[in-house]
Amino acid sequence: MPELPEVETLARGLQRELAGRRVLSVELGKTDFMDNPAEIERELPGTQVQRVERYGKFMLLRLRRPEETGTALEESALLVHLGMTGTMVPRPANEPRAKHTHLVALLDDGRELRYIDPRRFGRIALLRGERLRQELQRFGADPLQISQDEFGRRIRGRRARIKAMLLDQGVLRGVGNIYADESLWKAKIHPARIGARLSVEEVKSLYSALQQILEKAIVLGGSSISDFLDAEGEPGEYQLHHKAYGREGKACYRCKMPIRRIVVAGRSSFFCPNCQKTPRGVRRGRGAKPVRRRGTSKGAAKVALRKG
Repeated sequence: MPELPEVETLARGLQRELAGRRVLSVELGKTDFMDNPAEIERELPGTQVQRVERYGKFMLLRLRRPEETGTALEESALLVHLGMTGTMVPRPANEPRAKHTHLVALLDDGRELRYIDPRRFGRIALLRGERLRQELQRFGADPLQISQDEFGRRIRGRRARIKAMLLDQGVLRGVGNIYADESLWKAKIHPARIGARLSVEEVKSLYSALQQILEKAIVLGGSSISDFLDAEGEPGEYQLHHKAYGREGKACYRCKMPIRRIVVAGRSSFFCPNCQKTPRGVRRGRGAKPVRRRGTSKGAAKVALRKG
C-alpha cells in the first residue's frame, strides 16, 4: 500500500490542482469501500477545496461551503486512503473514464476529480466536526514532525519489536513496510530487536535514517512497486534506490552479504544478517515462507486498513 512518501507526493500534486476549486456534482460507482456514500453524494456538491494534505497514509481534502460563516462554519474533510491500487486524479471531463472509476466529482473549471481503484481496498469518508477530530486522534505522531526526544520516548518506552512499532500507526503515522525496512537497514538495526533494548545512540541513528529516507523518497516521487502514480499519472523513482526492501538474495550494498527475509509482526522484513545483527532467539531468515505479493483477501486487507 502507498506509504507516507507516495501519499505526500500525490497530496502535493492535488494541492496544486485543486486548491480553490468548487465541487459542482458527484457520481458514485461501487461504494463498498466508502463509509457514508449517501452523505458523500448529498453533501460533497457545493463544497470548495481549501487544501489537500497528507495525514499519515491518508489524504485529507479540507473542505468548506463558501456560504457558511461564523458559528455555522464546521471543519470538514474528505478522507481518502488509496488502499493497494487506488489513485485520485483530475482529468478533462470529455476524457473517457478509466475502468474501476468509483467516484467522479465535477469541478467548477470543467475537469473531473476521479478516484480509481480496481481492487477497492481503499477507503473514502466524508467527515465533519467531532467525527473528523476523533478519526484523526487515533493516529500517532508524524515521523517528519516528531522531535528526536519524543521519538526516543515512544521507541524505548515499549517492549515491542522495533519493526512492529514502526508499522504501528498509533505510534507513528505513515510508515509502512518499505520505509521501515529501508530505515532499519540504514541504521544497522535488526527488525526483530526490542525497542526498549535499543541504545540511545541506536535510536538517534534510526530517527535520522527514517527522516532522511522519507524526505529523499518524497523528492523522488515515492516508490512505484506496482500501481502507484502521482497526480499527473507518473510513477515514482525511489524503488530504484531500495537498499533492503524486496532484495532477498541480492548483495548488501555495504558488505555484499546476501539480503535475507524473515517475518516480523506478520510482515516480510528484509535485512542484512551481517550489518543488522540478529538478536538471540530469532531465526536468521533461512527457510522463510515465500513473500505473498498478490492474492491478499479483501477482508484481511480491509481489517488492516481499519487499523491504519
